[in-house]
Amino acid sequence: MSDKIKAWLLASRPKTLWAAISPVLIGTAMAQADSLLHWPSAITALLAAICIQIGTNFANDYFDYLKGTDTSERIGPTRATQAGLIPPTSMRNGFIAIFGFAMLLGLYLVWRGGWIIVLIGSVSIFLGVIYTATRWALAYTGLADLFVLIFFGPVAVGGTYYVQALAIEPVVLIMGLAPGLISTAILTVNNLRDLEQDKKAGRKTLAVRFGSSFAKIEYLLAILLACLLPLALLIFADGRFYALLATCTIFMVIPAIRTVFFHSDGAVLNTVLASTGQFLLLYSVAFSIGWIL
Repeated sequence: MSDKIKAWLLASRPKTLWAAISPVLIGTAMAQADSLLHWPSAITALLAAICIQIGTNFANDYFDYLKGTDTSERIGPTRATQAGLIPPTSMRNGFIAIFGFAMLLGLYLVWRGGWIIVLIGSVSIFLGVIYTATRWALAYTGLADLFVLIFFGPVAVGGTYYVQALAIEPVVLIMGLAPGLISTAILTVNNLRDLEQDKKAGRKTLAVRFGSSFAKIEYLLAILLACLLPLALLIFADGRFYALLATCTIFMVIPAIRTVFFHSDGAVLNTVLASTGQFLLLYSVAFSIGWIL
């Protein structure tokens, strides 16, 4: 594999892609359980979600470089533009191209689902850009957590279900909160790890605004609420007891919770990021299998 390909793979941040894949998996499983599975729409939604996630990562890399946020003190994974692996103009062209491809994929989903898909896709790409772009960037104002909760949660799960079923059920949107909450937990660990660097860069994440103790509690609550959601859904969906398989996955993430509360070393928190991403995937698979059963 050439160094150039490796650099682009690094910039795409593969470990973050579970946040895009998991809600599509859940939405598709819920459509299947209702005998409304539509494979062309499911696959297209998955590809579009991955493209939007990668485009956001590229844009994040580019605009953080322009703002000088990424420095030699960075604890997290290497940023391709800041490290000189990919020129800024190439990174800019990269996120424009990947967002463009996502829009092409979206044409099919719009044809199937109508104007609501135009709205979802357009807002998702717009927020993916201003996540780090402009002086009002979501990542710099503390609004990123809300964006992640909503768009990696109910919007992604509900949108995936809708393009297959051409209808929406409240239970789908409620369950959509689960991947959104876990994705928010991933972001929280990221912000906790980068707390000191973000302070210097003027990046006012919730961890910077309210402190490390707040971030630790936010992480714990996000995980707990996600794991309690399948139990709450029993009220709305009789007979879906196997969905509680997702609740049982909490045992996998207990070591990560312990690490968040008792360790502050950046390298250690990087392992928590990875394990929480794996937890998101396992949770989504467990819920999907249980819901279909």
